[in-house]
Amino acid sequence: MIYMLEDEEGIRNFVIYALESSGFGARGFEAPSDLYEAVKEELPELLLLDRMLPEEDGLEVLKKLRSAPETRKLPVIMLTAKGTELDKVEGLDSGADDYIAKPFGTMELISRIKALLRRTADSPADTDRLQLGGISVYPSKHEVFAGGEKVTLTLKEYDLLLMLMRNRGQVFSRDSLLREIWGYDFAGESRTVDVHIRTLRQKLGDCGELIETIRGVGYKAGDGGID
Repeated sequence: MIYMLEDEEGIRNFVIYALESSGFGARGFEAPSDLYEAVKEELPELLLLDRMLPEEDGLEVLKKLRSAPETRKLPVIMLTAKGTELDKVEGLDSGADDYIAKPFGTMELISRIKALLRRTADSPADTDRLQLGGISVYPSKHEVFAGGEKVTLTLKEYDLLLMLMRNRGQVFSRDSLLREIWGYDFAGESRTVDVHIRTLRQKLGDCGELIETIRGVGYKAGDGGID
């Protein structure tokens, strides 16, 4: 999936059409706030980023993406009417992987996208990261981020989240979580699990809905819906 942040509707629709015609999945966004919301739900493979935007400059958007753990390695191509050498240097120094001045040809754009995707595919993967929507967990650092913000969890909350994310889609009963996380099995103590799940969701904010309740059974890490 390729995202495009471009406030000019005509250019945005034309590029999205060209991408889809070339076999790419693509979504376009008019404002940075729309892009940020979409990134929380799904990380794209690559971002096409305009320089002149409403709400904030494209370089500021880029800096924010590079400072957030889940998007710091996101491939970014800047598309802008500012085509001077200084503008290009400024964009690349801010973290852009490539820079194309407007007006640009569709064939060149598609070629540059494919080249960048090949380069990033050859780069070492960030294996020390578990990703679920807007939630990122780095086990070696014992760090958790939700929506780009660092989250402080208790040891049991962290262990719960880690277990659910490592087994995404698998449903765990309260008793099984009690045994795995707390190390004991005692009838009537499953309330402990419910309390920790509730506080975990609260700390994760909007991303807390990714920890799903399966009625009458337990919990799983899924794609949304607390029930």
